[in-house]
Amino acid sequence: MAKIKDTSTTEILTLTFKTKRISMKAITVFCGSSAGSNVEYKTQATLLGIKMAAEKIHLIYGGAKIGLMGAVADSVLSNGGKVTGVLPAFLRAKEIAHEGLTELIIVNSMHERKTKMNELCDGVIALPGGFGTLEELFEMLTWAQLGLHKKPIGILNTNGFYDSLIELIYSMNNKGFVKDINVHMLLTSDNIDDLLRKMKNYNAPSVGKWINEETI
Repeated sequence: MAKIKDTSTTEILTLTFKTKRISMKAITVFCGSSAGSNVEYKTQATLLGIKMAAEKIHLIYGGAKIGLMGAVADSVLSNGGKVTGVLPAFLRAKEIAHEGLTELIIVNSMHERKTKMNELCDGVIALPGGFGTLEELFEMLTWAQLGLHKKPIGILNTNGFYDSLIELIYSMNNKGFVKDINVHMLLTSDNIDDLLRKMKNYNAPSVGKWINEETI
């Protein structure tokens, strides 16, 4: 039975951003609430969960029991690991919440969900997903670009799922919209062990803090 922490009635949201580089004790995973059209997407989500449990890396994710989200959570749990889900109250009402987690945190909004997931983790991995996954991934990248955190952000590029996105990012760089230093904030690999190695060895670039957390 999950320990449930309901913060959905809280009226004031305090933003917290870690900026000190620490060991990878917790990773936030962004991924689809669907399983996708290729069985390999679920297979790799399951293997990531096994790896995280073996390395005692706490999974932080969106709290759902369906799709790749459910697959990675179930994998961590079934292999003795810990999982914290962060779910907006309106989605819990749709009965997609995973009630078997180590902890389930209920929040007010999608933005509060991302803020809490950032607060709890030491790094981020994106698996295949849709608009929501991309929005979460790019918000973390934007916060890194603005100097609000120094956490490694990785893409597990299963079966080339993110090839076109990576190509687009380099196109944005070539056309002068994304700096070289920011392109290299995004770590990519099609191999779980390699991606985790890159994340553990990541040195965040030195960027000036454009804004303070209070202005978000």
